[in-house]
Parts: sequence; C-alpha cells; structure tokens
Amino acid sequence: MLLVHSICPQHGDRLIHQTLSTEDAIPAGALWIDLLNPEPAEDKKVEAHLGVSIPTREEMHDLEPSEIIYTENGAHYMTARVICQSDTNVPKLADVTFILTEAALVTVRYDEPGAFSIFHNRATKPGGCGMQPEAVMEGLIEAVVDRAAEVLRGVGDKIDGASRRIFDGRSAEVEQGGAYQSVIRRIGQYEHIISNVRESMVAIERVLLFLSANYKKRPRKAASGFAPEWRTSIRDVQAIEEHATFLSNKLQFMLNATLGLVSIEQNKIIKLFSVVAVVLMPPTLVASVYGMNFEAMPELKWAYGYPMSLVMMVVFAILPYLFFRWKKWL
Repeated sequence: MLLVHSICPQHGDRLIHQTLSTEDAIPAGALWIDLLNPEPAEDKKVEAHLGVSIPTREEMHDLEPSEIIYTENGAHYMTARVICQSDTNVPKLADVTFILTEAALVTVRYDEPGAFSIFHNRATKPGGCGMQPEAVMEGLIEAVVDRAAEVLRGVGDKIDGASRRIFDGRSAEVEQGGAYQSVIRRIGQYEHIISNVRESMVAIERVLLFLSANYKKRPRKAASGFAPEWRTSIRDVQAIEEHATFLSNKLQFMLNATLGLVSIEQNKIIKLFSVVAVVLMPPTLVASVYGMNFEAMPELKWAYGYPMSLVMMVVFAILPYLFFRWKKWL
C-alpha cells in the first residue's frame, strides 16, 4: 500500500493524506511517502520519483549492525525497531526504515505500529506538523517515543496491581486461588514488554544521535525556519530507558519475593506433614505392640485392654502436640 502525505496550499499548514494505486502518479508536493507492505511496483515508483533505493522486507530484517544507519546518494537510511501490537499480552518489534531526503521522507514498514496512526491523526490537523521532511521525521519519532512512554505507564500500573495482590497480607487466600502462578506468568509478560520497549528506544536513540550529528553539517536548514530538537528527543528517550530499567528492577524484586512466598508456603506444608508424622508415631507404636501375635501377652485377655490401648494412643498423640506448643514450634 502506497500512502502519500503531501502539501496543499488550499489546506494551510497540514498534510493531505492520499492512498495511491500502482497506476497513480506521486504528487510533486509529496512530503511523506509511507510504504505499508509495498509491492515491487510501488517500490520502483518511489525509487524513480526520489532516486533512492527501497529495501525489501528481507533486507530490512537481515541488516548488519553497520548497515542500520548509512548515507547513500545524499539520502539517509535509518532502520529502527518500533513497538507493535502493544495492546496484546505479547507485543512485538516491527522493523521500520526511514529514508530522509532533501525532498521527502520515506518510511518502509510491514507492520502497523500504533505510533504511525497517532502521528497520522496529528499531522492531518492544522498545525500538527511542520512542512519539511525533517519536521515529519521529528514528529514520527516523537509519536514513537510517546507511545513507548504510554506502554511503560500501562505496564507500571499493572505491576502495581499485581504487587498489591501479592503483598496485601492474605497469602493463604492468594495461594489457594493460584495467584502466585498467575503473577509469575504476568511478570514474564511484563518483562517481555519492557525489554521490547528498551530495545526500541536504543534503536531510536541511535537514529537521533545520527540525525543530531548530521544536522549540524547542513547549515542551510537553519534558513528554512525549522530547527528539529533532536537533543530534546534524545533526553526523552534516555528518560524512558531509565524508567524501563526501574520497572525491570521492580519486576526482579517482585519475582524474587513471589518465589520466596511460594517457598514459605511450601515449608508450611512440609512442617504440617512433619508434625502430623511425629504426633502419630507414639499411637502407631502402641498399636504395633498390641498388634503382635504372641500368645503370652499380659493384656491379651484383659477386659479393659482394648479401651486402655485406645486411651494410650490418644494420650500419646496429645502429649507431642502440647510439647510442640510449649516450645512454640507451632
């Protein structure tokens, strides 16, 4: 799908969205060309329009670290991993290639990250985006960063809810409801989301550092009336990375504490079994003695032998229990 956002004088300071077919020509004022699951014919059309090379899905996925960011024929190629499907339990990272030229910004993607929809709604409103390729690039990155911050905030709220459920002092009820197992599974899901956000922000930070260094070499952009605040975006990304690290440490503490509580519950069960075994040992001994089949046993024909043995078993069962209570072992 070929999505084109262009400048139209009749609509003022906002981008006009168009969806082009393979037969439609790209408008001369196209400022942002978004290739979503592009076909080879659409790739060739954009290549002929801007004189750039559009990478395929396989090329984007198999890039070497040295090829993630590079410059070719005056165009800057930057590939980053953006959080995608963040509303699901197991979100993923989508490869997105940004191609920044003098005339337009080209984005190549094979997924639909929520940040693109957010920026699309913002850019098509008056004053929502600058009228330079760098402004579109900055707006897209801001949307990606804002979306990552929103995802982390949601994960943080979920972590707080799970923490309150575990550490509210009702461990017996929690254990009976199987909450420990559920929390451990959720911890794994939350850690997966946080690691994806951190990986995405590391990639975005590399892109911003490249743009910040490259923009200083192009002083003519200062005359265009637009100066992208790459450094501000870098600080925002670093703040998100620190927040992700904080949440990851919090999850690690939660995991250790949950496993400790599970161990305590297991020890309680083992302790109960041990006490029961010790309490039943003396009655078992009495029953074993009087269960022997020797002919010469003093109490064998005694009328009160059976009640006496029952009383002895009960007394010998109670005495160890009272002893444990006295020692405060129970």
